[in-house]
Order: sequence, then C-alpha cells, then structure tokens
Amino acid sequence: MFCLSELEDTVRVPPSDLNLPLEVAIKKALQKLFLDKVLSIGLCVSIYGIKSIEGGFVLPGDGAATYKVVFRIVVFRPFVGEVIAAKFKESDSNGLRYVYVPAPLIPTPNRCEPDPYNRNQMRWVWKYGDDEFIIDDSCQIKFRVENISYPPVPTERAEDAKPFAPMVVTGTIDDDGLGPVSWWEACAPISDAED
Repeated sequence: MFCLSELEDTVRVPPSDLNLPLEVAIKKALQKLFLDKVLSIGLCVSIYGIKSIEGGFVLPGDGAATYKVVFRIVVFRPFVGEVIAAKFKESDSNGLRYVYVPAPLIPTPNRCEPDPYNRNQMRWVWKYGDDEFIIDDSCQIKFRVENISYPPVPTERAEDAKPFAPMVVTGTIDDDGLGPVSWWEACAPISDAED
C-alpha cells in the first residue's frame, strides 16, 4: 500500500527561501513539486528524506539556486488483491466513487435509489434474505483492489465534467468480509467469557 521510493530531480530553490537552511529550503521545494501528485509510481504522500544534494548554481537571469537532489518519497500504491478500508465520496447508478466500485462488483441483489436525506445523491441497497443493507457516503467500506490505471490527461474538458483523476483504483465489495465495515462488526462473534 505505502512504498518508499528513491527519486532524483533538479530542484529550483526560489530567492525567497535562500535564507533558510539548505535542507529545509530543498524539502520545501520538493513538497511543492511532489506532494499530492500522482506519478507513475503512485500518489506522493510525504518527502521521507534527502540523501544527497549537489550543485547550487544560479542560471543567468534567474535569482534562484538550482540543485541536483536524490531523495526518498512515500507513495500510496495499492496492489491488485489488496483489501483496503476507506470512505467513498459519492455514488450514482454506475457505482461507488472515490475508489471506483462499478455496479457489477456490488453484492447482488442490489438497487440504486435516491438518498432520502440528500436528494442530490444516490445510494445503493443490498438485499440479503429479508434484510436490506444501505451503502451510502457515511459508510467506511472494505474493498479489494481489482485494477489500478493511470488514464492519459485529457486535452479538452467539458465545463460540467468531473475533476480528472490521474490514478483510478477499481475495487470490488462483492465477497465475504467486504463492504461497509458496520456490516461485519454487527456479525462479530460473542465471547464465551460472559458465561
């Protein structure tokens, strides 16, 4: 899920940060460049540490110092088959979103209906025997990663289009132990210690 990766990059430290200790200034520049960005190695979460710094030259016409930096970064990179607990952001008739759970990977029989508490949202309901279990955005869900993709950045976008997702994790909740965490907490065995 979380990996430590080593990268090398040329980092520009702006003149306003040259009064800071060198390592602090470079770490600040690296955070601005990489944190919350998706690379081919995953979502960058944290700058772990700086291994080496070389250079410090100033290009003509630029007041910033430029350094060649080798550093380690923590990235979120799920693997296929991994089970992760998370909250999802929204749902519609296609499935659940944040991590994408398509409708065919939701337990059946199921249905999608308007959320009575938020008319702008949809919610999923799973029917199991005589019981109905609601899957809405208040649920923390456990899902198994089915696929990870890095779609190409679109050149044009419609005004009403959803924000571009540079990393799409597709998951399933159609298996034992998966789905809203509350479903499985309710099924926890009762201890014999009370006898």
